[in-house]
Amino acid sequence: MSQDRQTAQEMGEQDPLAAAQEKEGPPEDAGADVPLCPPSSPSGMGILDTLPSTWAGNQDALGEDTARTSCLKGAGPPKPPAALSEPKGAISSPHSGCRKQDTHQRSSKDAQRDGSASLVWAAKPGMLFQKDRESSPHSLNLSWVFGYNSSLAVHSLMDGEDRVLLYVSSHTVVIHDVLRNRQYHLQGHANVISCLCVSEDKRWVATADRGPNALIIVWDSFSGVPVHTIFESHPEDGVCAITISQDAKYLVTIGAGTVQRVCVWRWTLPTEKPLCSTELRPEFGYQDYVIFNPQDPHEFVSNSKTQVIFYLWGDAGLQYGAPFLSNKTFRSAVGRFSQSVFHFNNSQALTGTSAGKVVVWDAVDPQTDPQEQQARPLGMTPTKMVSVQKEGLTVLQVLDSCIVTGDVKGQVKFFDEELLLLSLYSHSKVGPIRSLSFSTTLRDPPDAFPARSRPFLARNFILSTSDATVFHVATDSADFEKVLEEAKKAVSAIACHPQQTLVAVGSHCGLLKVWDYQHTKYLASRIFPEAGIQCLSYDPEGYFLAAGFTDGSVHILDAISLQSSCKELRFSQGPVTHISFSHDSQYLATADEKHSVIVYKKVLQNGRRCWEHLAGLDSHYKPIRGILFGVQADSNEPRLLSLGEDRQLVEYDLSSSIKDHLVVTHRDRVEQSAVPLCLAWYPQLSTESFILTANNCYKMKLLNTTTKMCRKTLLGPTYGSPLEKIQILPTTSTADPKQHYLVYITKDKVWSPTCPSCTTATIYRAGGPSGISLETKPCVGLQILPVDGNPHKSSAFICHPDGASDLASSYDGRHIFTAGGSDCTVMKWKVNLSALDAAAFLGGEDMIPFYNLLDGGREGEFFRELEDYFYYAQICSQGMNTLENRQVSTHIPLEEIPSVMRAIGFYPSEEQIEEMINEVKFSKYVDTGEQVTEINLGDFIKLYINHRPALGLSMKSLQRAFQVLGYDNEKGDKVIDRGDLLSLLQCRGEQMTEDELVQCLTTLLGRRPGRRGSEPDTSDPSGAAALIEEEIPAEVTAEIFAADILGLPIAAPERKN
Repeated sequence: MSQDRQTAQEMGEQDPLAAAQEKEGPPEDAGADVPLCPPSSPSGMGILDTLPSTWAGNQDALGEDTARTSCLKGAGPPKPPAALSEPKGAISSPHSGCRKQDTHQRSSKDAQRDGSASLVWAAKPGMLFQKDRESSPHSLNLSWVFGYNSSLAVHSLMDGEDRVLLYVSSHTVVIHDVLRNRQYHLQGHANVISCLCVSEDKRWVATADRGPNALIIVWDSFSGVPVHTIFESHPEDGVCAITISQDAKYLVTIGAGTVQRVCVWRWTLPTEKPLCSTELRPEFGYQDYVIFNPQDPHEFVSNSKTQVIFYLWGDAGLQYGAPFLSNKTFRSAVGRFSQSVFHFNNSQALTGTSAGKVVVWDAVDPQTDPQEQQARPLGMTPTKMVSVQKEGLTVLQVLDSCIVTGDVKGQVKFFDEELLLLSLYSHSKVGPIRSLSFSTTLRDPPDAFPARSRPFLARNFILSTSDATVFHVATDSADFEKVLEEAKKAVSAIACHPQQTLVAVGSHCGLLKVWDYQHTKYLASRIFPEAGIQCLSYDPEGYFLAAGFTDGSVHILDAISLQSSCKELRFSQGPVTHISFSHDSQYLATADEKHSVIVYKKVLQNGRRCWEHLAGLDSHYKPIRGILFGVQADSNEPRLLSLGEDRQLVEYDLSSSIKDHLVVTHRDRVEQSAVPLCLAWYPQLSTESFILTANNCYKMKLLNTTTKMCRKTLLGPTYGSPLEKIQILPTTSTADPKQHYLVYITKDKVWSPTCPSCTTATIYRAGGPSGISLETKPCVGLQILPVDGNPHKSSAFICHPDGASDLASSYDGRHIFTAGGSDCTVMKWKVNLSALDAAAFLGGEDMIPFYNLLDGGREGEFFRELEDYFYYAQICSQGMNTLENRQVSTHIPLEEIPSVMRAIGFYPSEEQIEEMINEVKFSKYVDTGEQVTEINLGDFIKLYINHRPALGLSMKSLQRAFQVLGYDNEKGDKVIDRGDLLSLLQCRGEQMTEDELVQCLTTLLGRRPGRRGSEPDTSDPSGAAALIEEEIPAEVTAEIFAADILGLPIAAPERKN
């Protein structure tokens, strides 16, 4: 035995919990439900001193710069520096990478850490659900998860009176007490969890994810506490496979990058570095399964679909052997490898294949000289291949003295050491097996098998399938009990009942389920095998549930039984994307992917209510983002609107529409360059009524419901991507009737490529920090109304890292539901409005939140410069050369707004200028009948913050414009000819006159400081032409246009010329 193995075994006499007790002080572990970064405002204004402290979220533990960084719950901690120094064998905190502080700074948290650490020391099985999780400082708290990732294993933590499962749902680990209908959530990953493993004693759970800032977290399943986190383990693309040793002291991870890296970790030590690692050659295939030798933690095996690799680590580092095996080796088809395992005889290893065979690997090759054979397991070679069945094997495990297999037909078989069949468990409703997890309680096999065939004591087990079903199998009775049955394809539709605690969930596999979310009880389901469900909507009375499908059909169902109320409606030419009822249930409208709006009308047929096709119209030429029913202001008749990416808001006249003719009353363009994404009726907070829209540039607009005129433009939440869907949160009977909230989701992990301010390559930000680079994640959030641009009035939490597909609110506004699309989950969030109100209060009142959105804040240089421009505009408005006494005022005329905006670096279009002036001019018109003619400094700052680009000017957006308008020159650069550029400025978009163009260019090019030689006379047309020809090259690139013409600073990597 090598020296390192002996030393490791001596160190390993204690289990991880005992090793942790050797530590001089308690670990800095975080609770399972706290953010992984400090709760600060989106603007970066720290308010931590007045917020409830958490174990890992205190400002003094994270440092000043970290405390001022905007973050979301579950978004992951910042990049850690070197780990804290801790004694050998100690359990390190998942936040041990946080900045090291002086001893006197840390001593104030000792009592807090002692209490949290004691959760681990005193934890026992079953105590997890005894923890009080009702009180939370967050406005949204995850309370239940429907669905799970069926591509990962489901583990049985407890069996018998307490049947507890552990599985993964998106980026959350769910511990589910099936018999008592309870869930506990382990939250800490910001990306979807890609792999997990559980120790032999079912206590330690290790999870890993893929994506930016991927984490490996080791959890204590007894207490729910994360006891260690490894940062940047595989920075290239995260982790695709993980396993834990039999003694629970070591982890092995395999990276998900193009070149896979295998690492061995001693997770009980406070280190961020692996004990050893190696890179694999690409020809080995994508290694996605790994497991330790239960009898020697220095040996493990991994496999791809085509290659099995054996590893040995120690003093010499991490070594591996990749034995060759092909169809010619045993003159038989091998198939694709599924899983590998070490034989309990400690000399062999086994690999299951898709051809129903088991490959036997042995370190002793009778055909090779013993002196030439490599050390085990590096010298493993295939010695035989046993055909155990025809069906492909998906699972291969070793249990006690048995070898257990699961296959694509849903059969579970037990074999002896010679691969002779001992027992078989099967059920007609079981699909391809994904995982098996056995109880620690021994059971006798069923009496149906003869005594000679059962020389073993079987255990009850949990069986999960690739079609998202989980069974509990009792080996003594061979009973299969269905525990879970969830969607096996994307969940894209959810809807809440308008009067009861019911939520309907639809998926692309055609499964429709209805849950009582108050008691988390499954009520009814129906499968539509022909097509997938794309959208759902209850009628306002709660009698019917309408479902739109991917094949263009619409089904109207009974809200309780889910039986069809009328025949299928099929009038859409493409998948139905939106569906909605009118307030009186007389109309049903749908939108589809072919840009059509179709309206159905309720009729009576044979005494039954049903819907018939009224009319349809190709209302838009780009995707429809939403349809919205409302009520006419002067009657109780319904009104219908649709909003498309073509920037058109279309209103229909339902009362005038007849069969096959849908009448349009208004068609209004609501955006100039941005793309509208969603809309909702704004609550009646003033005399004027509004429609609220959100676009892909993080802006929200209030449109007059009658004229569709833009009355206000406001900065929306800037978490993740732009707002994808919005809803007004229903108010409860006890709530303040004047207090309203908006709930929203952001959908994608990336910003929209069509938004000029939605890229990370920022070249200039007027009045804000330049070079902004934000990591985006899909979020669910709340916004206090009225919207005014104050970032402290909104909050957001990562909900589905791979993208959110739908949003629904309970009828009483106490819960929010989000659907994750491809992650096949629906999350139920409990609303805590008092927490959001407190955060808004702590963010400051009046102008304080807006000052902090300026570069340098109230005391910064930018604010002083803004004041100077503001008062200079007063002088200009009164005349530069007047000798009369000047009237000092705190206001400037509205006509001066564009000049001051441009002076501080914001260059609005003519349409934006008109919207800004009208916003101020008519701000009091509805109430007083008078127009406003001037604006003060505070209101000007709000106007500026709400209208300026949310993330600054983008170099990438400018480069995209040159790619569309330009051509490739001899150097391969995208350029625009100088003459074409001048022509485009005069003929396209908001056209400039020749005089305006000359004035702008001579200002930009002719009055630049530091110019040598005589200045041309720019007032003369020939002088202006000479200056333009001299200063603007014949071929203009995006970089030349930004830096040399506009004079904007751009980062060095962005400059090519």
